[in-house]
Amino acid sequence: MKKISFMLFFTWIFMLSFAYSSDLPLVYKVSKLKKSMKIDANWDKAQWKNINEIPIRNFMGKLPAFQPVVTAKMMYDAEYVYLIYKVDDRHVRIQNTKFNGPVSTDACVEFFFAPDSDWPLRYFNVEINAGGTGLMAYHKDGKRTNVKEEDFSVVEIAHTLPKKLEQEISEPVTWFLEFKMPISLLAKYGNFTLPKKGVKWKANFYKTSSRSTNPHYITWNFIQNPVPQFHLPQYFGTLVFK
Repeated sequence: MKKISFMLFFTWIFMLSFAYSSDLPLVYKVSKLKKSMKIDANWDKAQWKNINEIPIRNFMGKLPAFQPVVTAKMMYDAEYVYLIYKVDDRHVRIQNTKFNGPVSTDACVEFFFAPDSDWPLRYFNVEINAGGTGLMAYHKDGKRTNVKEEDFSVVEIAHTLPKKLEQEISEPVTWFLEFKMPISLLAKYGNFTLPKKGVKWKANFYKTSSRSTNPHYITWNFIQNPVPQFHLPQYFGTLVFK
């Protein structure tokens, strides 16, 4: 019995390390939303109940003293993609309130995605700090195009923390952020493959806070890079729409 347990343990360790290697991108199956829902940052509402979680667990660079626990979920329908994040955090900084400002210096969740199946290295990045202030850009062949604020205004965002904090929240706090983004927004900046059953996008999910007293950089799909860097689409995982 002990021999079997020993073998099972090392089999599990091998599978875990293989799953998080850069040679095997993670896969997340995106469920289709059946009915419309209110965007209110409620992690426990019925529509999210049975949706698989996206564990954002890979720390880049120096391991922080406090390690936030971050989980996301994603859905889609004919018009929108939906994401919600749950963050068990400390040392929460929220200073930026201007669109397309340096929101990643605050407590910030991010969604990078390549929606054109034919061009997996052309991608959008959406970054939203814990106060709901966003940033969005499109990257094509080394050129960055910032999404205009009036275009981004169609993205509906809900968050549980204030828009700005005068000082960091040093004690433990769990915060949530939810948003829905019209798929039609993408057409203004680049090509995309419309989500439907069987379609695949490339993507990665992140959490960061580069200028807090507890700086950190966390990813869903593993990134093999000596310094923290999220703009590496060759390390994106795969989204498969159900």
